Amino acid sequence: MEIDKGKEYNYIMKIAFFSDCYLDLTGGIKSSIDAQKAALEKDGHTVYVFSSSFPKTKEQLDEMAKNHIFPVPSCRWAFRGLTPVSRRPEIIEKWLMKNFPEIKNFDVFYVHYESGCSIAGLRLAKKLKIPSVQVMHGREDMGEGNIIPFGFRTIVAILLNWFHSWYLPHNTTIHRDNYLADTIAKAKMWTLMVNHANYADLVLTPSEHFRKKLIHYGVKKVIKVLPNGYPDSKFPKNPAVKTLKPGEELRIIWHSRVSAEKRMMPFLRALKQVPNKYRMDVYGGGGDFFRAKRFTKRHHMKVVFHGNVPFDILKEAINNAELDVLVSYNFDTFGMTLIEAEAYGVPVFFCDPDMKEVVPSGSYILSADQSFEKMAEALNDLLANPDKIEQMSKVMLAHRDEVLISKRIKILEKLFSDIIKS
Repeated sequence: MEIDKGKEYNYIMKIAFFSDCYLDLTGGIKSSIDAQKAALEKDGHTVYVFSSSFPKTKEQLDEMAKNHIFPVPSCRWAFRGLTPVSRRPEIIEKWLMKNFPEIKNFDVFYVHYESGCSIAGLRLAKKLKIPSVQVMHGREDMGEGNIIPFGFRTIVAILLNWFHSWYLPHNTTIHRDNYLADTIAKAKMWTLMVNHANYADLVLTPSEHFRKKLIHYGVKKVIKVLPNGYPDSKFPKNPAVKTLKPGEELRIIWHSRVSAEKRMMPFLRALKQVPNKYRMDVYGGGGDFFRAKRFTKRHHMKVVFHGNVPFDILKEAINNAELDVLVSYNFDTFGMTLIEAEAYGVPVFFCDPDMKEVVPSGSYILSADQSFEKMAEALNDLLANPDKIEQMSKVMLAHRDEVLISKRIKILEKLFSDIIKS
């Protein structure tokens, strides 16, 4: 990496975020960007965010610009699921240089995905000799498999891989194996992820288990672990210990996507095996939303679907719950849902042992495996031993300050400072 050694670097930095998953979306990547942007700006840094977007009015664009958030040129009609798609990276690069000439004087390009806008950020960083930091948020091998219908997964993965290789070199090829790349489609998506990461100067992941997987498949750049954080401005004050008395109704909350990769349907099948001593509130939308509603209505289950709601409503719902649920398996690399629960002292339920890294020991229920039968066993055991709720809640509350973004942002600032000066 060539850096002008004569340039004066101060603690105050200019940072450009690039992401294809931010505007017009909800989810972990957006929450992570929002929290980090606010914390960096509070510390005095200048932060611009560039993201693909659905069409916006002039009033909307002006309002976003006040917060240094800018939609890049995006396809008007094409989109992935509910995600806007940027135009080709070279178009975005030209647009950036024309409309934001000041960007050539930025200190760090901070990239949060692996598609068009993110590719443009990495390429432009290289051309301008600006350090680039790539966050590998998610398992795109699993995401592609859950979003794309079965018969089309291989061809879609090949096409995505081919498109990506037009713009970033693919020096590493992942072949089918008996580990995570057990299909051609998954192998192609791992090829895309690994080569994308290797183009950056530094790689971040939110968890150690994902770091090990990236190294296993050939990421050669230094990978640092930086867990996601909870915004200080939204951090609850003095939440109470959650309790459940024998015979009381267990209040469960779901506030992840209602989609195949989050495994709502297997969890509902598990809940159907549980005595009618629960109420579950579901916040969020997704591909399985209406299917899940039909299932709960058909089986007369005590589940209420609220859809997408403002965070002020959601935070009250989290605070009123006694169990928070995240039952994805071999998909999530961190799980923002879990630290949101930790902030309020709410015990969590999951079936992926990788998630043990996210929350403190003694604060969660881990089912024996990902099957709905084992999830049902774990839920029934909890109802038979309701005192566990109080025990787990006390552990959550004892550790909750650890998830504050103000604590974790200092690590990020040090990483930025080191790579700028290297």
